[in-house]
Amino acid sequence: MDLSLRILRYVVETADCGSITEAAKRMSVSQPSISAALAQMEAQLGIQLFVRHHARGVTLSAAGQRFVNDARLLLNHARDFTQNAQSLGDALRGEIVVGSFPTLAIRFMPSLLSGFSRRYPGISVKLEEGDQQEMISHLISGRTELALSYHFAVPDEITGEKLADLPPYALVSANHPLASRREISLAELEDEPFILLDLPHSRDYFFSLFEICGLSPQVAFRTRSSELIRGLVGHNQGYSLHNVLPRTTVGYDGSKIAILPISEPLPPATVTFLRLARHEFRPAVQAFADYMRRAFATGGMFAP
Repeated sequence: MDLSLRILRYVVETADCGSITEAAKRMSVSQPSISAALAQMEAQLGIQLFVRHHARGVTLSAAGQRFVNDARLLLNHARDFTQNAQSLGDALRGEIVVGSFPTLAIRFMPSLLSGFSRRYPGISVKLEEGDQQEMISHLISGRTELALSYHFAVPDEITGEKLADLPPYALVSANHPLASRREISLAELEDEPFILLDLPHSRDYFFSLFEICGLSPQVAFRTRSSELIRGLVGHNQGYSLHNVLPRTTVGYDGSKIAILPISEPLPPATVTFLRLARHEFRPAVQAFADYMRRAFATGGMFAP
């Protein structure tokens, strides 16, 4: 059975839009053309890709979701093949979509993206941020092919390569009584307000650090924003724990913090790049993976 790339694009666009009408508008083709193409594809495969809802668009069936995941990857390869064929003898070209956990994106992606673009000007990189669950979902669906994240709750179909271990540090206001210390114990902060980075798996990791020490944090504020945490800490609203150290102790609003090593031996958070175990990288994606691996290995990513 021959699979038309044109029809594959119709299938993926319809899945993304949740509507045949909207997909037709985006692709500048007629709605009957897409409807006929989808029906033809389903007939050839012998499966139902979409569940039709009267006046409410379409949703993917379970088989359709698996089909679309693989179709995205195939279309990426086809796009790269066309671009490379048009520029034989030139440097690597293409477009890639890279995912990143938000705190890692803030700290590391500006340097990675700018350095990579200088080295590979023919490759454009789109960045997708999200929590751990979103990163894994995007990899499985084919929306991204590589993600900079942590090794938390990684399913069997995802594999990861360790880039660095980041130990936890305590963040306190610059005028906190303990701010001038060389290190601090979690026990010394237990009774103070704790500001939690409230992201899936991250919150579990931070709570586990207190459990290891036999302590119970007094959670005063929860947020998904690491920059908001720094501002609250800088304004004496509590303390926090963080693994990804900024290169500055000045918050976005100008408030100042102190970053202190923790005296208890606590497990680090392992930074990895994640990928689908069953798919090889395209050349452009492999170039980014190699560049990121070298950047972390040389230690330049952690310069003060």
